[in-house]
Amino acid sequence: MTLKLGVPSKGRLMEKTFEWFAARGITLSRSGSDREYAGVVDGIDGVSLVLLSAGEIPRELAAGRIHLGVTGTDLVREKLPLHDQLVTDVAELGFGHADLIIAVPQGWIDVDTLDDLDAVAAAFRQTHGMRLRIATKYHRLVRDFLREAGVADYALIDSQGATEGTVANETAEAIADITSSGETLSANHLKILEDGLVLRSQATLWRSRVAEMDADESATLAALLDRLSV
Repeated sequence: MTLKLGVPSKGRLMEKTFEWFAARGITLSRSGSDREYAGVVDGIDGVSLVLLSAGEIPRELAAGRIHLGVTGTDLVREKLPLHDQLVTDVAELGFGHADLIIAVPQGWIDVDTLDDLDAVAAAFRQTHGMRLRIATKYHRLVRDFLREAGVADYALIDSQGATEGTVANETAEAIADITSSGETLSANHLKILEDGLVLRSQATLWRSRVAEMDADESATLAALLDRLSV
């Protein structure tokens, strides 16, 4: 048996994760072509690399099918309602920074806070006979956040594509989405509410609390974490 490490399978997250481990003497690499989802770990024995989408890694950690995984805080918090019981964070990796925020049209000049959004939502329902629509991929996090803020009379609309475009396309009145620079929001004539920060996220190394480990795997984990200085 080997200790299984799940890493994003493509893009900047994969590249930055490879760099982070390499800086600590552990080399991660693909085995074969870019279409293959297996990898190689050099620099320590007893660790196998599993390449997955960032969104799959929380599920695999929670199921105990991988022992360690790199993915964003936002994905763990959204996909695992009992994340504290299923995973624990080992180290924040210092890249993949993004904020989950609530944004509304720039033309809503009197809407700057969540209280303002609540008032607009109530007026919208009274005027149009329907709830104000907020497009998002993060239903659990956004619903909990808005409930705690006392915002009512809204409906979360699932966004499968570019969330920022839903307001311009008139499929939603507001959005809740991940942003790193805010440039895409501005380009789509959206503004972030002053108190609309739902969550700060970054790439993080997580350990499964439920994955079974024998004595050899436990020793490998201890050795790996020592090498990584975490």
